[in-house]
Amino acid sequence: MANGLDDVVAADTVLSDVDGVGGHLTIRGHSLKELAGHWRYGQVVRLLFDGFFDALPGDSELEKAIGRARVEVFERLQPTLGQLAPLDIYSAMRAGISLLPDGDELADALRLVAAPAVLTPALLRLGRGEAPLAPDSRAGHAADMLRMLGGTASPALAKALDTYLVTVCDHGLNASTFATRVVASTQAGLTSAVLAGLGALKGPLHGGAPGPVIEMLDAIETSGDAAAWLRGEIARGERIMGFGHRIYRVRDPRADVLKAVVRQLGSGKETSSRKMGDRLAFAETVEQAALEVLRVAKPQRSIQTNVEFYTALLLEAAGFPKEAFSNVFAAGRVAGWIAHAREQQATGRLIRPQSRYVGPVPELVA
Repeated sequence: MANGLDDVVAADTVLSDVDGVGGHLTIRGHSLKELAGHWRYGQVVRLLFDGFFDALPGDSELEKAIGRARVEVFERLQPTLGQLAPLDIYSAMRAGISLLPDGDELADALRLVAAPAVLTPALLRLGRGEAPLAPDSRAGHAADMLRMLGGTASPALAKALDTYLVTVCDHGLNASTFATRVVASTQAGLTSAVLAGLGALKGPLHGGAPGPVIEMLDAIETSGDAAAWLRGEIARGERIMGFGHRIYRVRDPRADVLKAVVRQLGSGKETSSRKMGDRLAFAETVEQAALEVLRVAKPQRSIQTNVEFYTALLLEAAGFPKEAFSNVFAAGRVAGWIAHAREQQATGRLIRPQSRYVGPVPELVA
């Protein structure tokens, strides 16, 4: 038995490969460095979907179709937004997605790609007492998400968010992707499979981790001594958020991609950029302190910076509150979930592992 399924190969996939020793991420034959900052999210959606849907249109046409799907999702779910708004932002998004049709066609997939990007800003605006903004089908996916959140979208922030969505689009057989494939293996529809992924992503050991990075940075800034604060957390048995990964034994390659994006955001002359630059400089100081404290406290393990650390800074700069960070993570990862679901439906069997019973045994009656 492998507790936690460590090192168990549960699927063959053409979608992504996580090299935890070398620190490389490959997505359908392309390195992360090839894709992030160079391919638009819509192009990566097409890359992931290729071969899993009939008559898949080209890049530009698919991006237009995603835009139309955003409009359709908004029109379909707008009447329910008031009922969803009292829930926490993640549960509200998940509940809204559950109302979408549970089919396996491209139209179903595109609605699911659109839904987190539409529901998250709409629900955040309702929470602020503002009316939701309808999508613009002509806009880029990330740019429209930002426009629906704040009314405008600067090109720099739109590019940064688009790079983030590409960076987190798929990442091997992680907990949420495995949950998605388990449900897809039953031949349930794509909405059912995505809802399984959303349930797994909510946990603080998976997609629920970026938000606490902001809380950590704020607490350290208040304390005035990063190393002492970090040592205190470790002494109490607390996890240092933004560090360590189940697979990577070296630095998470996604962390470097997002750090570069945040650095670019902080390099401008306007006030917001200067504030971002100050925030980055402080975060880099905390990062170095954390790496040293972890090296001393846990010399037997290699605990390096993971994707969550700079995700938190990027999404904070984009205007998302920390309670919505997992929503934005889902907006990027949903394309990978859908591709894995379709791959499982097409090539896999019903996933049904065995368990080993270790409970009490009843007495046999003669």
